[in-house]
Amino acid sequence: MKYLILIMDGAADYPIEKLNGKTPLQVAKKINIDKLAEKSRCGLLKTIPENFSSGSVVANLSILGYDPEKYFKGRGVLEAAAMGIKLNKNDIAFRCNIINVSENKIVSHSAGHFDADEGKQLIDSLNEKLGRENIEFYSGVDYRHVLVMREKYSEKVRCYPPHDFLGENFYSLLPTETEKEGEETSEILREMIEKSKEILEDHPVNLKREKAGKMKGNLMWPWSPGKKPDMETFQERFNIKGAVISGVDLIKGIGIYCGFEVINVEGATGDYRTNYEGKAQKSIESLKEYDFVYVHVEAPDEASHEGNIELKIKCIEDFDKRLVGNILRNIDISDISIAILPDHYTSVITGKHTGEPVPFLIYKPDQLPDEVKKFDEISCKNGFYKILEGTSFIYKLIS
Repeated sequence: MKYLILIMDGAADYPIEKLNGKTPLQVAKKINIDKLAEKSRCGLLKTIPENFSSGSVVANLSILGYDPEKYFKGRGVLEAAAMGIKLNKNDIAFRCNIINVSENKIVSHSAGHFDADEGKQLIDSLNEKLGRENIEFYSGVDYRHVLVMREKYSEKVRCYPPHDFLGENFYSLLPTETEKEGEETSEILREMIEKSKEILEDHPVNLKREKAGKMKGNLMWPWSPGKKPDMETFQERFNIKGAVISGVDLIKGIGIYCGFEVINVEGATGDYRTNYEGKAQKSIESLKEYDFVYVHVEAPDEASHEGNIELKIKCIEDFDKRLVGNILRNIDISDISIAILPDHYTSVITGKHTGEPVPFLIYKPDQLPDEVKKFDEISCKNGFYKILEGTSFIYKLIS
């Protein structure tokens, strides 16, 4: 048996007045997913444990059957793994966004996204002027980068994900120590954030963006610190050989620690411009070589953070037509179990992640379907599985 999981990041949402009290999943035209739901068993999955803040790391670990209580060490280390950054056991890695602030308020967690090597130029300037012995900036994709503090520094600091605090004064969100050992680290982080304003505000990249009517990436924002986790591979746990397909380093990093092969797709951007067709083709090819393929699309989440309802609906429809449709037309589902689900809720009204249980479907060739005919937050409540808790999901799929 082969296994395929398709993740539409942040697609789950709340009823919206502008959509006549419906959610984007209810409104979106998703013929392929709904048809598969008719052949599947559905339910809701609580991917975020009660004592965790909502986010993709925790949610995707849960979906893959890794208890966040044991394995969540921050998203910075996962993105570092995907970027090939070598970490020793005492090194701390942070996710590092280039964000936009105006009048000291966070306007955008992504500064409206970056083209080509704009993000790299900005992060290289930060590394040149703020980097020092044992403190290094590494450029990633778009606005997503990594900060590494090696050896003597501490992960005992509280940092805030910028996408959850849009419109708030960033000075009230500066890093603080959670224990005394984190004092030096948090002080250095605060200093670097403040200095990054001077470096980035009039950077040639930003002056060019301003002239083109785009947002400036005028503040560096580190968050989600942690040390490298010690994880059993998926193959060690389940004797299943896996691969991961995603446009974002976070999910690739999770895959690396799970022991998956990372399948790169040209044009996979991590936003609505991503190469759906390329991901579909790589999924089809990977199912011939691997037992388990995990495919992740970030686009609905990014649309939610931007507060763009129409774009979120389009991203869901693109996921359905350009990814799911292309895959289903080109595989034999008589020997493949398929799951489709968001990893977490992301409100397109507030731009924040939340922890409500997300809808899911599980198709198995030898399994009788339930009565669910549509895939959305409301319909799936009535599915066969009712409500599952995090790590139990993977066992339902592969049992």
